[in-house]
Amino acid sequence: MTNTFLDAVKARRTYYGLSKEEVVKIERVQEIVNEAVKHTPSSFNSQSSRVVVLFGKESDKVWDITKEELRKIVPAENFAATVERINGFAAGYGTVLFFEDQTVVENLQEQFALYAENFPIWSNQTSGMLQYVVWTALELEGLGASLQHYNPLIDEEVRTAWNLPKEWKLIAQMPFGKPTAEPSNKEFQPLEERVKFFSN
Repeated sequence: MTNTFLDAVKARRTYYGLSKEEVVKIERVQEIVNEAVKHTPSSFNSQSSRVVVLFGKESDKVWDITKEELRKIVPAENFAATVERINGFAAGYGTVLFFEDQTVVENLQEQFALYAENFPIWSNQTSGMLQYVVWTALELEGLGASLQHYNPLIDEEVRTAWNLPKEWKLIAQMPFGKPTAEPSNKEFQPLEERVKFFSN
């Protein structure tokens, strides 16, 4: 079991080349996301994570929003490269939007004032774990994905487009689909500089 888990960890990579070709049914993606949301740990069992999964034209819409928001701030001479990048994300089968419910965070801050400043940090850690679980699970199904962060630039338009509560804070966007290109080579820093072990 341990080897299977670590193999999955090793297999997960960032894929920028994606297509809309169906690798698994929508229902399987829904199952993966539901299980991930249900079982990913959270501090104080807060269960603060919220997820929106978009398919087809709904997925295209989030990248159209992103493109238009970027148009407002990216110099015209650089915008063609920006469009190409965003179109690459839109080319996928779907997009997962990760949120954290700030009502949950604020309620915990009130209940446990001693730890108040830590709850936003712990909330982000929860979201990070959830993102990784979903990403790795999609990889195991033969789907490639990447993690993007166009928040807070697109937050308001996203909430409006899908009528989401204002308390949902957008954390990350994960376009996914059938890989059309191999991921780039990954270099690793020496573990001796990153890990220490002590025993007695």
